[in-house]
Amino acid sequence: MIIHTVYFWLKSDLTAEQQETFRRGIMMLGNIDSASAVWIGQPASTEARAVVDHSYDYALICMFQSVADHDAYQADPQHQVFIDQCRDLWSKVQVYDCDAGAAG
Repeated sequence: MIIHTVYFWLKSDLTAEQQETFRRGIMMLGNIDSASAVWIGQPASTEARAVVDHSYDYALICMFQSVADHDAYQADPQHQVFIDQCRDLWSKVQVYDCDAGAAG
C-alpha cells in the first residue's frame, strides 16, 4: 500500500478567487478512481511543538493499493488539470511517499 502525502504552501498574495480556485482544484483530486482513499485538510489546531509543522496551507493524503495505482493517479487527466490550473498558486509543494507495507 502506498501513502502519498502532499503539503502545499500557497502564495501569500492570492486573491479570494485564486484561493477558491485552488480549493476546488484540490477537492477534484478526490474523484480520481485509482486512489482507494483521499483526505484533504488544513493544519490542525494541535499544540505548537518543535516537531510539528503547521506552516503549510493544505495537505492531500492519498492511499493507493499499488505503485501502479499511484502511477495511474499521476497520469490521470484530472491530476494534470489540477497541476496546470494551480501550479502558479503555490510557493512550495512537498511530497512524501510511503510504502506502508515495507516495515513488516
